[in-house]
Amino acid sequence: MNDGYHVVLEPDPDGGYVAVVPAFPGCYSQGDSEEEALTNAREAILLTIEDMRERGEPIPDPSGEIVRKVAVGE
Repeated sequence: MNDGYHVVLEPDPDGGYVAVVPAFPGCYSQGDSEEEALTNAREAILLTIEDMRERGEPIPDPSGEIVRKVAVGE
């Protein structure tokens, strides 16, 4: 079992949050709260992994993920 995948929460202009999973391009979800968005992201990750396994695709290993902020000044 892995330690999990990074999920980026972005505030939705209409309310709630969009949850983006960088390890799986196109894998995202949403929720009215941070907790709901993370719960929904977990379900989206599990469905994505299931689909990838059915197609015989390798599952990304999250152990090498590194998340950093980059400052951009003008």
